[in-house]
Amino acid sequence: MAEVGRAAVRDPGALLPGGFWAAVAVWLERPQVANKRLCGVRLEARRSVGVPRAEACGHSPNTGPEQEERAAAGPALRSPEGGLGPGPSTGPELGTEGRGPEESQPRRRQGEDPREAAAAAQLAGGPGQPGKAQVGEGEFPAPDLDSLWDAFSRSLYDGNLEMLAFLTGSRAGSQPEAPSGFDVVLRTVIPKTGPHCPLAAPRREIVVQDVLNGTVTFLPLEEDDRGNVKVETSNVYQIRLSQSQGEWFISILIFCPENWHSDGIVYPRPTWLGEVLLARLARWSVESRRSGFKSSLSLISIVKYSKMYQMLKEKHKDMVKMWPEVTDPEKFVYEDVAIAAYLLILWEEERAERGLTAKQSFVDLGCGNGLLVHILSTEGHPGRGIDVRRRKIWDMYGPQTCLEEGAITPNDKTLFPDVDWLIGNHSDELTPWIPVIAARSSYGCRFFVLPCCFFDFTGKYSRRQSRKTQYREYLDFVTEVGLACGFHIEEDCLRIPSTKRVCLIGKSRTYSPAGEVSMDEQRTQYINSRRGRPVSPHGEAPAPSPSQAAEGCAGHPHGHQALDSGAAEGGAEAQADQLWLSGFQPREKAERVRNCATLPRDFIDQVVLQVAHLLLDGEQLNPGSAPRGSSKAWNRGGSLSLEEVAQELDRETLRRLKRECGGLQTLLRNSHQVFEVLNGRVHIRDWREEKLQRQRHPEAKRKLFSETFKTRACWFFSHHPDGCVLPADSCPFAHGPAELRPPQTPRRKKQVLGAASAPRVEAGCGRPRREEHAPAPLGTADSAGWGDFLRVPP
Repeated sequence: MAEVGRAAVRDPGALLPGGFWAAVAVWLERPQVANKRLCGVRLEARRSVGVPRAEACGHSPNTGPEQEERAAAGPALRSPEGGLGPGPSTGPELGTEGRGPEESQPRRRQGEDPREAAAAAQLAGGPGQPGKAQVGEGEFPAPDLDSLWDAFSRSLYDGNLEMLAFLTGSRAGSQPEAPSGFDVVLRTVIPKTGPHCPLAAPRREIVVQDVLNGTVTFLPLEEDDRGNVKVETSNVYQIRLSQSQGEWFISILIFCPENWHSDGIVYPRPTWLGEVLLARLARWSVESRRSGFKSSLSLISIVKYSKMYQMLKEKHKDMVKMWPEVTDPEKFVYEDVAIAAYLLILWEEERAERGLTAKQSFVDLGCGNGLLVHILSTEGHPGRGIDVRRRKIWDMYGPQTCLEEGAITPNDKTLFPDVDWLIGNHSDELTPWIPVIAARSSYGCRFFVLPCCFFDFTGKYSRRQSRKTQYREYLDFVTEVGLACGFHIEEDCLRIPSTKRVCLIGKSRTYSPAGEVSMDEQRTQYINSRRGRPVSPHGEAPAPSPSQAAEGCAGHPHGHQALDSGAAEGGAEAQADQLWLSGFQPREKAERVRNCATLPRDFIDQVVLQVAHLLLDGEQLNPGSAPRGSSKAWNRGGSLSLEEVAQELDRETLRRLKRECGGLQTLLRNSHQVFEVLNGRVHIRDWREEKLQRQRHPEAKRKLFSETFKTRACWFFSHHPDGCVLPADSCPFAHGPAELRPPQTPRRKKQVLGAASAPRVEAGCGRPRREEHAPAPLGTADSAGWGDFLRVPP
């Protein structure tokens, strides 16, 4: 036995030992949070068992009725200090993967053994709940955990007393009447599959949680040639919580360090366990924040998803090299690949549950670049995408991908009675309407929405609860809409490179087909009650009373009613189109550019010079008169916060910038050649550092750099007191008119390369929009340069 790492844990909030078990739950149920080479785990079974004792050898330690009762109800063990044992996950909010899970009940799959389904129903529960487990798709059904633990317990007193001491610690000599018991979990660890590790197979482990001793021991299982399964003692390790003189410690121990075998995937090096994993466990143990989101991929098979994602990634990876839009290709290609993989597995499992053979049809409302439609179509699902604006990339997909240009307005003409699924992937103003459209299209129509920007039925969503985050509140609102439309709503968290990655799914109804008329009256009343709630430029009237809403629900010829009585009274055109609610405005085909790219060039140059003057310690900047050959060090200047810079600008300038969506920060980020904005502070950019980083970027982005070399004037050559920090032959910009050369690309691509800004980001969205924006003029001293083509959009 060897200790590979020990960390002292400061616990000012008195969170231990409960916080320790919450951290262990993360490593037990979501190890991919720490080990990025893992896809995830499946919890196959969980049991409460007695501590192995000599007199108990020869029969299962899980014998008495008391143990059976605890296995069904789950233990409520407490440590001697009074802290909670391994209970429901209350771990910290861990970035993109470390979400506090609230797993759904396991469902019986077609062909599943009835005993497994019964065990799942009895033991079902969220991760981190002892005595409860999900029966997954592993090779071991839940009842096999009893026989596995029985065989292992016998082996402990059959010549393996060292393992017994390692497992039980000080409890090996405890009295039988002392409180005792283990929580044992059977899990399957699933590695990521890919071209670099095609042979990586899932590995099974028994995890033993000892509340009294504060230890968690991981026992890997191996199968011999005869099919017998046993514990692989070479890779047994333990996480331990201890207390000494009022101070808490977390340590990691390896049972047999001299025989430890590291495969670099499921079993890393001992140094990784003692440094990386230990540091994260120590941090998670004292982070008390609890997330309101489920763990990722909680509704589908992680094994199937991993294989599907890798297959789609290999099939469509070339899209990154030929991406014609101004948006970041790596983000959007791999994000849509991940969403497509999720939907394909979701639909595959739905076909198995319903006994269907035909693949589901779909319509993607607000499809944007159309890549998701293209991937689903190539996998055999009949469908189409609709968006208000056509994209250049649409021409690359071929005739098998059906994409339509048109506006979606929620009315009786926008129904899809022959479609199985409606998709809203960052569908913005259509997001709350998608459950309504799905409910009214047909009784069998389902929906999938991935909310991003916050919209109500007729405008921006207005917050109502300050105790929740805006994102959580908006997800709850869309869930409320789905419930009002008669859907059972399921929530899941996708694995995509986005801050908005929670999807909502409506697969089944809460009512029978015979109740469609009365349910649609409830939908009508609910949506009418939302009038006046959103922040809308159209000046909506206040919400009607329930009686007024009921009056507006009468006599609709198509089984659902026009949702706006005011429109019925005074709007003949609205009545003709049978609008469901007045005030909804689809996005304009030609969206107004509001990213500071349309501001006059002389105004932008004036602000750039003024901010640069502030950063360069007040040195005067005169266009075209910068000295050359100075022997002093190049002046990079200092840094100022955005607030400090704003205080130096006059009100009219700030007002003019604010009208351009983003204000001062947007203009400075667009002026990428001159400025660098990091963590809210503005710096003068040093192009010597950019030159060193250039070779680290993908070949496609380096090619873009070479195509634009010397096509724009160097701002520093003309304006900086010390001139340009780079010599003329290595500076990507022209040092004087003689070095300027015309772009070597066609007119259309030239406009894309000349774009001075990253895609616009909606307030509170965190995701660049899929639309393209008008480029800034070429040959100007704005944001053009390496960074425009190499950086990830903010």
